[in-house]
Amino acid sequence: MHIAFVGSECVPYSKTGGLADVVGALPKALAALGHQISVFVPRYQNKPENPPLVLRSISIPYATGLRFCSIRGGETHDGVTVYFVDYPPFFLRDGIYGDRNGDFPDNADRFSMLCRAAIEACKVLGIPQIFHCHDWQTGLIPVMLKTVYAEDWCLRNIATVFTIHNIGYQGVFAKGVMRQNMLPESLLDFGRMEYYGNPNFLKGGIVYSDLITTVSRKYAQEIQTEEYGFEMDGVLRLRYDRLWGILNGVDYDEWNPETDPYTATPFSADDLAGKQACRADLLRTFGLNEDDSRPIIGIVARFAGQKGFDLVLEAAEELMREDFVLVVLGSGERRYEDMFRRWQAFAPERVGVRIAYDNGLAHKIEAGSDMFLMPSRYEPCGLNQIYSLRYGTVPIVRATGGLDDTVQHWVSETREGTGFKFYDYTSAGLVGVIREALWKFSDKAGWTELMKNGMKQDFSWSASAREYVRAYERARELHG
Repeated sequence: MHIAFVGSECVPYSKTGGLADVVGALPKALAALGHQISVFVPRYQNKPENPPLVLRSISIPYATGLRFCSIRGGETHDGVTVYFVDYPPFFLRDGIYGDRNGDFPDNADRFSMLCRAAIEACKVLGIPQIFHCHDWQTGLIPVMLKTVYAEDWCLRNIATVFTIHNIGYQGVFAKGVMRQNMLPESLLDFGRMEYYGNPNFLKGGIVYSDLITTVSRKYAQEIQTEEYGFEMDGVLRLRYDRLWGILNGVDYDEWNPETDPYTATPFSADDLAGKQACRADLLRTFGLNEDDSRPIIGIVARFAGQKGFDLVLEAAEELMREDFVLVVLGSGERRYEDMFRRWQAFAPERVGVRIAYDNGLAHKIEAGSDMFLMPSRYEPCGLNQIYSLRYGTVPIVRATGGLDDTVQHWVSETREGTGFKFYDYTSAGLVGVIREALWKFSDKAGWTELMKNGMKQDFSWSASAREYVRAYERARELHG
């Protein structure tokens, strides 16, 4: 099949979260299976530099008049051809979705251009069998194909797959964006795109796509409930028979303790000696005693309530009394940044904190920690727990979304399991599972077996890619 990916982010060119990893990695895995893959993303901040000009001018209609963008790139690597939608007034900015003042007010226009440009470019560069669209920023593609482009004969056989990476972000705008983006006013109907009187781009993608996927089996179930559905649960339940949960894979070329260039010493499940050197290097990097034998709990995260840091804040005094070393990397809400700073000031000999984004340090934390904490309120898929498993760093997670799908609770009597999970979203549940992990850490033979269980897990993209191929085939059947 020829599959055209459209997304607002793609590594290595742009990234704010896991969406970029998927749009960067899944196409390569599909190409390895023999499929023709094109990827369309905006060209932000002139990255990459000087890509070849492929299409000089594509006309994008707005109520205020035509705008003209170009398509650049066209180079193929690992079987994937990447194209960049180039329109500096929209994409040459300091942020992808917003800046310190909040979301950009013209985001509807910006990502409408991405959607139309991808459709128009394919009419010249080659019509795909599938448009694989990602999150609200591309939700207009399924909508447009069945409304604005419904009479365009060359596009009639394109099926659409729409992936929800995080249903908490929906692209809700004032109703004026419909006219501005030349969209039929009839779409502002409860059964189509309307959401409290305004257009909802994510809802449009859900309603008009041939198949909907999300990034783990558990999350596909959760988003059909009132608790996790962010008011889209009713729409999703109506389309439950077209909703698939496909777990994200990870790129083991980048996250592999045997070849990781950021870590002190390579190691593997067959030879764990190097993990001790990585452990000492991690402590040294944070200015802590590299001979400290207490268990190290690592955190790499965006500090937000969704990630469970409200529970950490609530339980902070109790956790401070437990005997472990804590290393933290991330940034986000000020109250959580301040919490970790206070924790470090209270116990500087066993708490290291970096308020930053640092990819190399993230690798060191995965390699050198004994445990990795992810107490998320909800987590569509999660990647760090999967990285942790490969590095023999035992994940401690809340049983939600992809965390529940990828981590099996350790049972020392049967020697089965890969980590520790808690279910109730309470500070007591969090403290209890951390205490259980700390207690089990004292059983060195059992802990080594637990580490090796995790390191043997395979969450590579190849298995996920095969599942997506089945989804594409099903979408084509449903499209008719």
